[in-house]
This record gives sequence, C-alpha cells and structure tokens, in this order.
Amino acid sequence: MTSSNSPGPTVLFVCNTNGGKSQLAAALLRRAAGDSVQVQSAGLIPAHHVNELAASVAEEVGADMRSEVPTALSDEALRAADKVIIVGEAQVPELEGVIMERWVPAEAPASLATDRERMEFLREDLAARVSGLAKELGSGAE
Repeated sequence: MTSSNSPGPTVLFVCNTNGGKSQLAAALLRRAAGDSVQVQSAGLIPAHHVNELAASVAEEVGADMRSEVPTALSDEALRAADKVIIVGEAQVPELEGVIMERWVPAEAPASLATDRERMEFLREDLAARVSGLAKELGSGAE
C-alpha cells in the first residue's frame, strides 16, 4: 500500500482502449481528489487518442482529459496500484496479489438518442462512482 512519504494512494483505471471510459473516470477522480490521490489509466489495446466526445463532456464539469495519451496496460502498473478499477468489460489478466474491482456502467436509457446524451449519461454514472471512491480514499472531496 501507500508508504508514508507517498502523496497518497494510487488508483489505476483500466478499459479496453484507454480512450474513453478509463480516461473519463481518471479525469473525474483527479478533479474530485486533487493531489490526495495518484491517478493513472491504461488500456488493453490503446487507442491513438482520447475520445473527443468523452473529453468534451468531462470538460463540461471541470475535468480535463485532453492532455492525456492512451497508454498500454502493463503488469508493473497493475502491481504498483493500490486500487485497480476495470471500467466496463475489459478482460484484464489476473495477477497474484493484485485486487481488482469492476465498474460496469449503467446502460443508457433508449430515450437518449444522441451520442452526446449517452456520453453525458456515462459521465454522470462514473461521477457518482468516483465520488464514492474519493470518500472511501479519504480525499475529503465531493
């Protein structure tokens, strides 16, 4: 776990491409927890860039993911994290001693007709989960 000279626990968000869901969750936690938590994200097969729509809806609530670059998941990143959260259905290989939690975002209602509405729905689902996580980690945020 976190040593006394470390700035706080490390949370690693993982999804398939590290272009949307995991980046959005990471941006929301950075906004919620500030410097009290080290936040990272990675993907099984990284996209070439972050999802523009996800970045736009993150920005609407004061979270920034535009400067992020999709990163490949490594065993080292998994082992270094105090908490690993898989966002969605990514099939992350299990490693002995690494405890993983899975967040399966709620399915957007059929009444949400546009991609933006569905992405905003995802953002709100992740924001609620991140708020609980921030409290659990004792960041004093939201």
